[in-house]
Amino acid sequence: MLNQKEILSTIQMIDQQHLDIRTITMGISLLSCCDPDPKRACEKIYDKITRYAEKLVKTGEDIEREFGIPIVNKRISVTPMALVAGASETEDCVPFALALDRAAQTCGVNFIGGYSALVQKGMTEADEKLIRSIPEALARTELVCSSVNVGSTRAGINMDAVALMGRIVKDTAAATADRDGLGCAKLVVFCNAVEDNPFMAGAFHGEGEADCVINVGVSGPGVVKKALDRAFEAKGDYLTITDAAEVIKHTAYKVTRVGEIIGNEVAQRLNLPFGVADLSLAPTPAVGDSVGEIFQTMGLSSIGAPGTTAILAMLNDAVKKGGVFASSHVGGLSGAFIPVSEDSAIEAAARSGALTMEKLEAMTSVCSVGLDMIAIPGDTSAATISGMIADEMAIGMINSKTTAVRIIPVPGKGVGEKAVFGGLLGEAAIIRVPGGDSTGFVKLGGRIPAPIHSLKN
Repeated sequence: MLNQKEILSTIQMIDQQHLDIRTITMGISLLSCCDPDPKRACEKIYDKITRYAEKLVKTGEDIEREFGIPIVNKRISVTPMALVAGASETEDCVPFALALDRAAQTCGVNFIGGYSALVQKGMTEADEKLIRSIPEALARTELVCSSVNVGSTRAGINMDAVALMGRIVKDTAAATADRDGLGCAKLVVFCNAVEDNPFMAGAFHGEGEADCVINVGVSGPGVVKKALDRAFEAKGDYLTITDAAEVIKHTAYKVTRVGEIIGNEVAQRLNLPFGVADLSLAPTPAVGDSVGEIFQTMGLSSIGAPGTTAILAMLNDAVKKGGVFASSHVGGLSGAFIPVSEDSAIEAAARSGALTMEKLEAMTSVCSVGLDMIAIPGDTSAATISGMIADEMAIGMINSKTTAVRIIPVPGKGVGEKAVFGGLLGEAAIIRVPGGDSTGFVKLGGRIPAPIHSLKN
């Protein structure tokens, strides 16, 4: 039973500390839309999405007004499109992306995810067709997000796919050069991708999911920072790292409860099953809604200083513990995100040189996701990008966790210049990438074998 103090605390989180429902995401299976005729398949895709998601935005807005809790984004995720497009007799997958975009526009959602392929062990002909179409698809659409899973702890890392994705990232940046390579902000390369992630750009609706489901993403980095500020004010020098972990855990519990209540309410009104609540500390460019500021509260001059990885490990663990206690259906990624352009404090640290690419990579070994929303020089080679992807996939594979790469080689710009993506995607100074040449390694191809601890049966 919640007491009056806890209720007032939650109201304060919403009014003053940027607590919000970051997204309600409707996952829709499109397997029933498979058709040998690609035109007919695209019609089925449009019809099913617009039928199922017709009331998603209105329902979210109604609940916002009634509960007083902001729901920032209303989104859709769909079955990895390579599985659907593969049933059609076509060489061109772009019409499938256009159908998704048109459906998203009709429904009024912010993004639609699932222009995706799962190729951790090998690529089918359909997978490769879809992957090669990504640059054009993201250049010609506004709301479509794309992801490719190239590795897993069980399968190892598909280095042929890694090599291809380096080139695809470069081509996507070139295709959207007039917008600072914006297409790459909607393209994620994964290891151990999850099927119920409500956050973009990596969301897709997994094969093991129901026909249609509601997943919720809750975010509250500002809430966590304020809770820690109060704890330090109350205890001062007597506060320990153990105490800080407890504060974060209890705050994560409250935030997750809010998400579960809203998620269940949306699902009930739409007569759909509730999937998961994803408690991820996902920042925005707004001041006071930053993951990076938490590190300063914890005693660092800025994120990137020695001790950063240790604090991030504690933060990620405490968030998961608090979330699991609050809900039987915690899923998605549920941890701390470190997207450089989307967090004002992280972006400032990267711009000043306090946070480097090498440090960002080290941090991904203990947090959710990976190298996220990082602007790099436009002349970075495809082989270097593939090498960076391979390194990040290896961290995920060995540690049995989700890792990802969402980097933007900004056409025509170099280190120190600024890339502007707008909205929640923010802006970022372009940072240096590690030196050296990865070409020979990337050309080897093949598959990095799964680690020994993958053999758990």
